[in-house]
Amino acid sequence: MSVGNSAIAFVLVATASLGTSVAARADQLQDIIQRKELRCGTFADVPPFAAPDPTTREMVGFDVDLCRAIAKSLGATATITPLSVDARVPEVKLGHVDITVANLAYTLGRAEQIQFSDPYYTAKEMLAVKASDPGSKKADFAGKRLASTKGSTSELSIKLNGSDPLTFQDTGSAFMAVQQNKAAGMVANTMTITKLVNESKTAGVQLKMIEEPMILQPIGIGMKKGEPALLAKVNETLVALDNSGEINRIWDKWLGMGTEYKMVRTDKVTPFSELKFTPIP
Repeated sequence: MSVGNSAIAFVLVATASLGTSVAARADQLQDIIQRKELRCGTFADVPPFAAPDPTTREMVGFDVDLCRAIAKSLGATATITPLSVDARVPEVKLGHVDITVANLAYTLGRAEQIQFSDPYYTAKEMLAVKASDPGSKKADFAGKRLASTKGSTSELSIKLNGSDPLTFQDTGSAFMAVQQNKAAGMVANTMTITKLVNESKTAGVQLKMIEEPMILQPIGIGMKKGEPALLAKVNETLVALDNSGEINRIWDKWLGMGTEYKMVRTDKVTPFSELKFTPIP
């Protein structure tokens, strides 16, 4: 065989080998469809997103219902895997779950490890202060001491506002810091702040929520990188669930006006490119 023929043979073998490799590469979406099972990672115990039902011990919550709605659209059954907060990204990155639906906020650090679906709502870190405080916007509290949980995005938002963070291990302690005049206010997610402001109307010093968010956090579904088909299908499914009103129905069940959170979902599933927000590290 001549040198030219040898080169051609090598290219043909290499091309065939590459084709076999590509064909053999796992396609997570096809795996899900074939086994008729969608493995969903959720919070282990963070109501109203995902937590064990006190009676049945079955996992219930907004994220659980959203997992099941996505699975149904794929002709599959959702298998719910409770995860710790810290495990939400690693477990999907390692392929132990297909998707993570756990109030997962987009950050630059997380986006380096996994891929995100289009956000289905934008979470907000909100500030609560005493109802008697004359402040009405977050700038009014620059330089003031604000309480939050330690190591949270709430703490980060306080620093970004030029305020002085006073941190605790839980939101209950942060709430008490405001009640005891140790802090001018406290920062937490909208659900927590809404709940505490409502509770303050009948116990302790009454609080109010500053309407301007401290920071915005788009919430999406986490998936393993390198799975474009799965990403496209999840995005397509979220849009369909949004257009049909299903996401709003699930929201109203767990977070709506009939719940202690009394929140109305005004967001729509929106690509990141159309959102105006400053990504956090």
